[in-house]
Amino acid sequence: MVNGTRTIGFIGLGHMGGPMAANLVEGGHRVLGHDLMPELLAQAVESGVEDAGSSASAAATADVVITMLPAGRHVLGLYRDEGLLAAARPGTLFIDCSTIDVADARAAHEAATAAGMRALDAPVSGGVVGAEAGTLTFMAGGGGAEFAEAEPLLAVMGKKAVHCGGPGAGQAAKICNNMILGISMIAVSEAFVLGESLGLSAQSLFDVASTASGQCWALTANCPVPGPVPTSPANRDYRPGFAAPLMAKDLALAASAARAGGVPAELGLRAAELYAEYAEGGGADQDFSGIVTTLRRGMADGTGQGGV
Repeated sequence: MVNGTRTIGFIGLGHMGGPMAANLVEGGHRVLGHDLMPELLAQAVESGVEDAGSSASAAATADVVITMLPAGRHVLGLYRDEGLLAAARPGTLFIDCSTIDVADARAAHEAATAAGMRALDAPVSGGVVGAEAGTLTFMAGGGGAEFAEAEPLLAVMGKKAVHCGGPGAGQAAKICNNMILGISMIAVSEAFVLGESLGLSAQSLFDVASTASGQCWALTANCPVPGPVPTSPANRDYRPGFAAPLMAKDLALAASAARAGGVPAELGLRAAELYAEYAEGGGADQDFSGIVTTLRRGMADGTGQGGV
């Protein structure tokens, strides 16, 4: 390491991982990347990421290894079965930025520790826009020393990093946060559809709610109807900032945790059902705010179910 520059192995260069790796390069770090999709790897290379050839090669000489993968089975498979931990030098810090089950996150910590490594779970909030702009929020779980070492790197990729507690605490914070977001987006969407039925314009409702007790991020940053917030996906035919299938995944994790813990999260469980149905249907390639369209359909067909 010279003048704070780290060598970073980055595994998973998709819509989130690619921009995050590019920001690390922009921040002066050497990034050795790998992804199973050649086109994603090629895009990353264009931004200055070096093609490591394999995940093991990316980890072999890295000071820090960052993973951004779809699910816990991919993280654990990479750590245990595909030799990522075995390839790294003893004491290497592993930072998993994937959104996975809390139990899987803890298992990943245990596997890393058993292999002589150090670990941090650090899922993110902010979507693709935040990944590209370097404005993500990181929720970290693990030891204080590991968080302190990771924090300068997280600061390059985001605007805020919170140490939430021990192993798995970052994932716990992520699923709780996204349960709030999913429920609030449904509430905001229902309010706009109700307002429309009562003859209220979207702009009028926005002007009131955005400065009153209904104010929330789902309204003021990701408004589900076109017009009031020009940068929201609603003005781009709901092209994803945060795709509906990802929201469905996160809510499913929250629902599973709630059931396992005996928590009566009625709204969270119902939100998980609605987003699962939406993501499997018309919302498969849309932003999660597009769920408002299903509510309108419900009004049109008189069912009140929105086709979800």
